[in-house]
Amino acid sequence: CRNRHCPRCQGAAARTWLAEREADLLPVGYFHVVFTLPAEVAEIAFHNKALVYDLLFKAASETMLTIAADPKHLGARIGITAVLHTWGSAMTHHPHVHMIVPGGGIAPDGSRWISSRAAFLLPVRVLGKLFRRLFLTRLIALHDADRLAFFGTLARLIERQAFLRHLSPVRNKRWVVYAKAPFAGPEAVLAYLSRYTHRVAISNRRLIAFDEAGVTFRYKDYRRDGVERQRAMTLAADEFIRRFLLHVLPRGFHRIRHYGLLATSARKASLALARELLNVDLPPQDDTSEEPADVR
Repeated sequence: CRNRHCPRCQGAAARTWLAEREADLLPVGYFHVVFTLPAEVAEIAFHNKALVYDLLFKAASETMLTIAADPKHLGARIGITAVLHTWGSAMTHHPHVHMIVPGGGIAPDGSRWISSRAAFLLPVRVLGKLFRRLFLTRLIALHDADRLAFFGTLARLIERQAFLRHLSPVRNKRWVVYAKAPFAGPEAVLAYLSRYTHRVAISNRRLIAFDEAGVTFRYKDYRRDGVERQRAMTLAADEFIRRFLLHVLPRGFHRIRHYGLLATSARKASLALARELLNVDLPPQDDTSEEPADVR
């Protein structure tokens, strides 16, 4: 069917995309960074997917590029591949952005490659504070421009004071930014990307049964540890379909985006310079490949 929300079709799309991205990998450690929206903001995103998901991308990427460029931290221009996910393991609405980031970047004058520390990229608390400020400032601006819509129990948020009261609890709350230690080499990066870039809300392998009781599937309960974390859930068929459809993206929305050194307009030149500074050979040039429709 070639639908980008189809688990089966996305498997083939992921393999094609990965083959094209393999040439972009640098011989450095790569970090996995995740930016998550708090529940109060996720409620607003549910009614305004295109606008708020786009804002999530922009605020998270600007946060990373700004803090990385600060001489007090890394002092370099970094590259980012960002992927939007909107689900938790049980297919509830949980918007967040996964990022794959090389462990270092190019100095502002382009003269050298600046490596990050071995197991540390950027301070997550500093990232969280800037992300919160950028996101809330722009979300309020969208409201002031009458670009946000609200329905049902959130209809009252059309009034500015009610909207600000709704956001009040998250103004001083810590916004979660999570950073993992670097992957063990480029092959591990590709293995990770193959699982995450084209993933949909649930894959076929998690489905256990479909009968008169409903749909039974596996999920992870992160409140539990060890073998207890793996659980099974049965939902009525209509509730299963409802949860799946929560994660169908607006038409034309790009769920994989590249920033900094990996931005489409500067990618080839930036990667060539990075390889020169790292003293590694350039990969063979292939001008025939094109970005998939949902990548930029």
